[in-house]
Amino acid sequence: MSVEITKLDNGLRVVSDIMPHVETVTVGTWVDVGSRFETPNENGLSHMLEHMAFKGTERRTALDIAEEVENVGGYLNAYTSREHTTYYARLLKEDLELGIDVLGDILQNSTFEADELERERGVIIQEIGQAEDTPDDIVFDLLQSAAYVEQPLGRPILGTTDLVNSFKPDDLDNYMSGHYKAEQMAVVAAGNLNHSEFVSMVSDHFGGLDLKRDHSKEKAVYSGGESRVEKELEQVNLLFGLDGLSFDDPDYYTSQVMSMIFGGGMSSRLFQEIREKRGLVYSIYSYMASYVDGGTFAVHAGTGPDQVSELVPVVAEELHKLTAKVSDQEVERAKAQLKAGLLMSLENTTSRMEQLGRQQMIFGKHIPREETLKKIDIVDGDAIMKCTARILNGSDLSLGAIGPLDTLADYDTIAKLY
Repeated sequence: MSVEITKLDNGLRVVSDIMPHVETVTVGTWVDVGSRFETPNENGLSHMLEHMAFKGTERRTALDIAEEVENVGGYLNAYTSREHTTYYARLLKEDLELGIDVLGDILQNSTFEADELERERGVIIQEIGQAEDTPDDIVFDLLQSAAYVEQPLGRPILGTTDLVNSFKPDDLDNYMSGHYKAEQMAVVAAGNLNHSEFVSMVSDHFGGLDLKRDHSKEKAVYSGGESRVEKELEQVNLLFGLDGLSFDDPDYYTSQVMSMIFGGGMSSRLFQEIREKRGLVYSIYSYMASYVDGGTFAVHAGTGPDQVSELVPVVAEELHKLTAKVSDQEVERAKAQLKAGLLMSLENTTSRMEQLGRQQMIFGKHIPREETLKKIDIVDGDAIMKCTARILNGSDLSLGAIGPLDTLADYDTIAKLY
């Protein structure tokens, strides 16, 4: 991997990953701000700003923004997470500067016209409604609200209908001018490009960004608890969570291997025991959702009401088993899956751009893939058993549940299983 990093005079990081064998390039602007930086009255503002950035600037209408990129066969998109916001364009290599120009324009010169805001407000409210009608989506917000009570991390990224209806153009303008500063941003590209030319383009289109802001966020404090929504559905969607690990935790890569063994694929313990042997679910998996200062280890399952009482204790039982015995075959298979996933992703310009951008936001530096592979390679069975025990002993259970919940035991009964 040929990665180069340059910092402009205003503090903006410019990062490139050269892939000379491809004909395309993906360029993204990463902003170190997401929903966890919002006050209670701002919840949903990061996401609304991501939408509104495409709705017109001082020199482009919303249609101009879309047409200029699509006229050359390009693709423009964005997304908001709890810690970051990303805007990106994928284009043919000769159109790189157009992508940089458009991204620079929408992130510095958006006008936030009132009529555009009213239209997009309706779109976002429909998005909220769609999420609320999708149980296997909304259950993740339920878990967050249980794990991080009355904290920004516990609030939904989309916000609420009432708050979305309350936002005004000045709110967007103030949020962007207060948070979108050069030192908290990075422009990252992967594909067929020249680094020095890329730096020059970014300097031309982003050089006017202000340097620094007061970048504060509320520290993540995992609390545990439950959030249940009784709803007339065919299935019960469940998420069991425990206090997890941050990105820079010494056990982070061990936890990734552990989660792969436990619930990372068709050969995982959860899939084999709960789906294949018992037939209790169609889908079940585990994951580690990490942040810069914490995380949540969780298991998601969708099952019928009649299967809930059997499913719940088996999930906990299988996790406890992981503290007692792990085979060498399981460890090697899980490590192979993780490494293959990492290496396969490097064949795609967008995936490589995203990997570089996340590293800049989380660690402030590039981490070579060889270093990551080495950290995965050194994980062994003893480390996995100790890591699992650490997670089990580190916190109370958090539970998110939606559906017909008559057969779901009370929180204290479930929590005792962990």
